[in-house]
Amino acid sequence: MAPLPPSDRRPLVISGPSGVGKGTLIKRLFKSYPDTFTLSVSHTTRAPRPGEAHGVDYFYVPMAEFEGLIAADGFVEHAQFGSNRYGTSKATIEEQTSKGRVVVLDIEMEGVKQIKKSSIDARFVFVKPPSFEALEQRLRGRGTEDESSITKRLDQAKKELEYADTPGVHDIIIVNDNLDAAYKELEDYIYKPVV
Repeated sequence: MAPLPPSDRRPLVISGPSGVGKGTLIKRLFKSYPDTFTLSVSHTTRAPRPGEAHGVDYFYVPMAEFEGLIAADGFVEHAQFGSNRYGTSKATIEEQTSKGRVVVLDIEMEGVKQIKKSSIDARFVFVKPPSFEALEQRLRGRGTEDESSITKRLDQAKKELEYADTPGVHDIIIVNDNLDAAYKELEDYIYKPVV
């Protein structure tokens, strides 16, 4: 029998610094409840990478179409990284919600700020490292990035951790010191009965 969806069906906005384990927690949630949650597929102006598919990894759109969506207030949040733009469309969230799915958005701090200002009523979860040093060790331990990239990510992480300390920004802050404990805390929060 399929597990029941949570009583609170609002979209879940999950944020946290790079390397904190957000992706791992989200994957586990999807594996445990494959028919309940769905990841919000973002729009981007970048070209698909090998193995990526339109509508699965991203909606790949030309810059003019992306800017048209901004002008029409079609995004709950959008940002630019390098020369490419990324955005979460309101229509995508509404479409998945109407199918009975709980939409999960994995976004960074600027996106959280934009969603807070939007008309979307969401729940905000921040995943925090046990310490800044632990985060640095995780990023270095990946062995996938050069020093300047790691430094950039750590500088950004400092800003995100400071922002997370702002009262009322997030509904829950989960410290990912132990993956099983962090996952249980996330699951308990999502399935907490609405009072």
